[in-house]
Amino acid sequence: MNSIKNYLHGFFSGLGSLTTGMKTTLRIFFRKKVTEKYPENRATLKIAGRFRGELIMPHNERNEHNCIACGICEMNCPNSTIRIVSEMQPDEAGKNRKVLTAYHYDLGSCLFCQLCVQTCPQNAIRFLPTFEHAVFTREKLFRRLNREGSRLMIRPQAPAGNQ
Repeated sequence: MNSIKNYLHGFFSGLGSLTTGMKTTLRIFFRKKVTEKYPENRATLKIAGRFRGELIMPHNERNEHNCIACGICEMNCPNSTIRIVSEMQPDEAGKNRKVLTAYHYDLGSCLFCQLCVQTCPQNAIRFLPTFEHAVFTREKLFRRLNREGSRLMIRPQAPAGNQ
């Protein structure tokens, strides 16, 4: 008698679980579809503002950037996606300063964690919400972010003693 009771309890418990699953399936089946017709709707496609798709280094109209080649972004990158090449050059005062030669970025191995952007003291890099990066060869995912012939943006210095 006890085994029949256990059998019926297990049967009706399983049947209740099955009907709950079927109810969810039928509710989803008759819901309005939200499929995007992707290449056709490029003009009206809405991308979230927080989406991180590609790292860039903004330049102004005089081909100047804010990167001081400190290397903090390179150090904070968890999988070495960023590689900075710099050299020492004398400035107007005769002091040797580090100058950015090349800022290399591997889009194919980037985790899009944004640690590089958050730790940059000069706000020299940022992410854009672009997403079409399909290529046939990995070499096309290697980017140089600083433009050819670009240089550091000169900021006016505060007068000494006014702090």
